[in-house]
Amino acid sequence: MTDGLVIVDKPAGWTSHDVVARLRRLAGTRRVGHAGTLDPMATGVLVIGIGQATRLLGHLALSDKDYNATVKLGMTTTTDDAEGEEVEARSAANVSDAAIEKAMNALTGPIDQVPSSVSAIKVDGVRSYKRVRDGETVELNARPVTVERFDLVERRGDDLDVRVTCSTGTYVRALARDLGRALDVGGHLTALRRTRVGGFAVDEAKTLEQLEEALVVVPLAAAVRSAFPAVTVTDEEAVRIGHGQRLALDLAASPTGVFGPGGRVIALVEDRGGVAQPLCVFA
Repeated sequence: MTDGLVIVDKPAGWTSHDVVARLRRLAGTRRVGHAGTLDPMATGVLVIGIGQATRLLGHLALSDKDYNATVKLGMTTTTDDAEGEEVEARSAANVSDAAIEKAMNALTGPIDQVPSSVSAIKVDGVRSYKRVRDGETVELNARPVTVERFDLVERRGDDLDVRVTCSTGTYVRALARDLGRALDVGGHLTALRRTRVGGFAVDEAKTLEQLEEALVVVPLAAAVRSAFPAVTVTDEEAVRIGHGQRLALDLAASPTGVFGPGGRVIALVEDRGGVAQPLCVFA
């Protein structure tokens, strides 16, 4: 087993857990996880961790992400996407391009977003989507997210092809819902493709068919360098960090990967008032 990351181009119709199950078989270990869930209808970058690299996943999930998506105006659904049942339909024929651009601009930047009720967020210990499927009405609280980019690429009648760059915790289908609501015609997501998670882009992702032929793993050290800032320490400092001790280091950002003189990855650390605090130790 090789510790590292596998960058998967998830196919439509697969859950993130389905992909993890396939990678467990290919890697020959149960120590496999993923960073940042993708809905079954979505495709694109799903970062899979194997072995010690599973300890990176919680930190990778905090990275910003890029998406290509399609929003259909004129219809709301129970799930805010094409997998849900129709709730209401209205004509969007009179919605102007200028109105669309204005509404998209209002949904760009730091915003308070109410997640889709059919989501994995827990309410009193139970997933929101399970409560909804059991017939409950769930109202989730708004949470702060940042939408760095919400751009219209092309309009095809009621279908809007858009590009989104956003912080973790942002629901693109909630953006589709809120865009339709702002235009007073309703809207939902019909297609979603994640093209980047942090430093990992879709052009380096492999399909499951390609991974069946050859399991391509980004080694742990290379994965840390790709995903986080890096700092090299002396042998003595590497031993201290490797034992979980705090160390005075000038860190440009948190988390930062710590490497020994020979390029061996030692740990992932965060800044605590000018002192590097180990988050996870590999060596």
